[in-house]
Amino acid sequence: MEYIWGHSRRFNAYSNYFRRTYGERRQKVSVDAGFTCPNRDGTVGTEGCKYCNNASFNPSYCNPADPISEQLRKGIAFHQKRYRKVHKYLAYFQPFSNTYASLEKLKVLYDEALSFPNVVGVVVSTRTDCMDDEKLAYFAELSAKHHVIIEYGIESCYEKTLAWMNRGHTFAQSKEMIFRTHACGLRQGVHLIIGLPGESREEILQEAGILSALPVDSVKLHQLQIIKGTPIESEFQQHPERFSMFTLEEYLDLVIDFLELLRPTIVVERFAGEVPPDYIESYNWGHIRNEQIIQMMEKRLEERDTFQGKRF
Repeated sequence: MEYIWGHSRRFNAYSNYFRRTYGERRQKVSVDAGFTCPNRDGTVGTEGCKYCNNASFNPSYCNPADPISEQLRKGIAFHQKRYRKVHKYLAYFQPFSNTYASLEKLKVLYDEALSFPNVVGVVVSTRTDCMDDEKLAYFAELSAKHHVIIEYGIESCYEKTLAWMNRGHTFAQSKEMIFRTHACGLRQGVHLIIGLPGESREEILQEAGILSALPVDSVKLHQLQIIKGTPIESEFQQHPERFSMFTLEEYLDLVIDFLELLRPTIVVERFAGEVPPDYIESYNWGHIRNEQIIQMMEKRLEERDTFQGKRF
């Protein structure tokens, strides 16, 4: 059976989106451009979000002391060992808030990345309160010749949760910027954390409908992980009863329930986050890779005879 997204997988998969659209895989290569965050430098806060430790997901080849071009050279060499048939790359500006600078600085960084051989686009990870109309216009101009994705970390659709995590902006602000980004013709994705304290299973599932009503093109789902060196670590140690830590099987079923309610045209980039074991405080599914989780998810979708958007 072929679904409306053009293939037989039971969800609108990110890798298939690129093959369907461009006829080939396009691999993201992470870049650390040395940005910070308004929730750390004192603009809106100094402690950052409770869950955040950017080092926990930054690849070893990313070093902000290296020029962008050198990081891309190392990153492409790293990925070529695994994906030998890939020849086109997207520079993924990942750590912290990658629009949190003047437009002049952004132009230098992104123009350098796009001038690197075989880099055909950029993925820009940022906060919705770090974007404005001037920057949107710049990225819209870039998108006329390059593949551009703006990736917003919204983390939760609930104001109570954003206040608890010390996020420093509201979901109402995120919604406004998502609509403004869409109005500029830019492709955009959102990042959502599953299992945040105070959110019931019903509230998590309702977020699928909330996101589906927004003009977003893709979504990343991450399970809540307790990362060493973050404020959430001590809170978890003192009050573990406040946290709903899912087993892998429970999480898979929850995400499938979420998928059933998700708009079918939203591309799903990932189902779970992967953090090196040294960074995990006390909650872990073992040494399981994202590829294995995807395989388990697809098997479970088949067992339940369901698919993304079935109840949308």
